[in-house]
Amino acid sequence: MAVYSNNPSCLISLFFTFFILSSHTHFSICNASESEVEDETPFTYLEGTGKGPRKWGQINPLWQVCDKGKLQSPIDLLDQRVQVVRDLGDLKRDYNPAHATLKNRGHDVNVRWKEDAGKIIVNGTDFKLLQCHWHSPSEHTFNGTRYNLELHVIHMSSNGTIAVIGITYKYGRPDPFLAKLLSHISSIGKEEKDIGIVNPGDIKFGSRKYYRYIGSLTVPPCTEGVIWTIVQKVRTVSREQVQALRDVVHDVSACDLVTFVNLSTRTMRAFISKFKFRILKRATTTSTSIPNLATLRLQPAHCVSNPVRKVVFDPCTVLTIGVFDNGSYKHDEAGK
Repeated sequence: MAVYSNNPSCLISLFFTFFILSSHTHFSICNASESEVEDETPFTYLEGTGKGPRKWGQINPLWQVCDKGKLQSPIDLLDQRVQVVRDLGDLKRDYNPAHATLKNRGHDVNVRWKEDAGKIIVNGTDFKLLQCHWHSPSEHTFNGTRYNLELHVIHMSSNGTIAVIGITYKYGRPDPFLAKLLSHISSIGKEEKDIGIVNPGDIKFGSRKYYRYIGSLTVPPCTEGVIWTIVQKVRTVSREQVQALRDVVHDVSACDLVTFVNLSTRTMRAFISKFKFRILKRATTTSTSIPNLATLRLQPAHCVSNPVRKVVFDPCTVLTIGVFDNGSYKHDEAGK
């Protein structure tokens, strides 16, 4: 496979990242074992508070990568610069109903499985299902379009590498997974709450196509080396469901946004069938801010502040579109 770039050092990084994503290996660009913080009150999404996105890297010495990282998430998923290459591989799901708890972490609502809830398999590597949570509005965008909600489903391999599946939602019919949790969400307090058996198979994907790239956690400590898989299809969620999620967090959730950090000219890959995937390239730009990308994460007009994180360009990151293999997926129809 030939990858073209104006930056020689980027060629090495891209080759290494392709090797990671397309081979049966237990290694990643870096070990992303440092998980998201469980108490999100030390930081906020509002500038002017001293805890906003521009200050995240200064709040805690362990969070410096929030400012200095080169593979930060979220990103805008651009598809207009595409080249066809071959053989990325499948992503398989094998989920089981299991005991779970619900917790309001401050900026999101988190479902954590306390027993074995199954796994995903990325190119032969098992990633155990740990938890899921929601962000509203969505953090990732598709060609600049932001949606009303985004679900992150968090998995971890035996060596501590994190793999996240992201699903975006627009207003429409209620989401069946949220529908089963809504009564628990509406009554959640400050303490972690036992909610019994939760079936992750109720999380509907709606499409076998997905984007994949190497990025970071979207909240402190902003750890890099995270394998992101973003489902291409935008699903639906009711306004009532989104409002329920917003009502329980401690800050103005409609303004609960992070701007894109360290967006880059990273070559992004897209897998569109079992035999082909496409490479997405951004125009070559290094250490430059692009205002139109920076404004992609502006909050709604009724919000007072404007949480914008500095956009810095790094020429070396990879995104992909792939196909889910549901052959081993339990409690769901293939491709749903």
